[in-house]
Amino acid sequence: MPLHLRLLLPTLGLALGFALGFIQPVGLACGGLFAGFLLFAQGHLPKKLWWTLSFLASIALAAHLLPGFQPWQLWPPRQLSADAAPYALRLSWDKLLVGLTLFAWWLGQKTTSAFQPQRVGWVVLITLLAVPLLALVLGLVDWQPKWPAGLMLWLLVNLGVAVLAEELLFRTWLQPALVARLGTWPGIVLTASLFGAVHVPFSPLFALVAGVAGLGYGLAFHYSGRLSVAMALHGAVNLLHLLLLSYPLRLA
Repeated sequence: MPLHLRLLLPTLGLALGFALGFIQPVGLACGGLFAGFLLFAQGHLPKKLWWTLSFLASIALAAHLLPGFQPWQLWPPRQLSADAAPYALRLSWDKLLVGLTLFAWWLGQKTTSAFQPQRVGWVVLITLLAVPLLALVLGLVDWQPKWPAGLMLWLLVNLGVAVLAEELLFRTWLQPALVARLGTWPGIVLTASLFGAVHVPFSPLFALVAGVAGLGYGLAFHYSGRLSVAMALHGAVNLLHLLLLSYPLRLA
């Protein structure tokens, strides 16, 4: 897909957020510089410098460290599980921008990995079983089946913002670079470890569970070569968490 068409993705995201009042002028400037740098500077800077600066800027935006972005609260705080704290659904425009920009970049990449359906199938099955069971064993969650109101809105935001940004950043951006430098298994394991590490603010045990999940997502991406497979697995794990277990986490 031509670059000018791919550029429409972050541009439309920024324009919509600005029009609705959730992105301020400083955020519009930061977001425009980020998208322009990531998509246009690749051929004009040393690859390692471009990659590193783009990665750090993506982390800063995804972690809400840059000014000018206000989340859109789609749900007021409400208790989804009897044993968990109230949960508010928010759309983070800075994290959405990361996902849209990296997706625009990804659409311009050539993928050559061969799809290995049997291995992908085993990875998906083991991940879907192991991650919830580990969370239960560690006491992070309890069995709390439910069908919350607004499920489709939650699913849309979870897949279209959180999962999209995280899988693009960790699986399509970071993992191939680490695999190329360290080898397949060290690269995948280190990527999963870093994915777990960014979840430490929730709790160290939750970071451990996220790391195991990240290993599954990384293997699914490696054996399939498809972003869609890693995203579908990540989304399925998150959906199982919401529908069957304490959400977001069981209160101590």
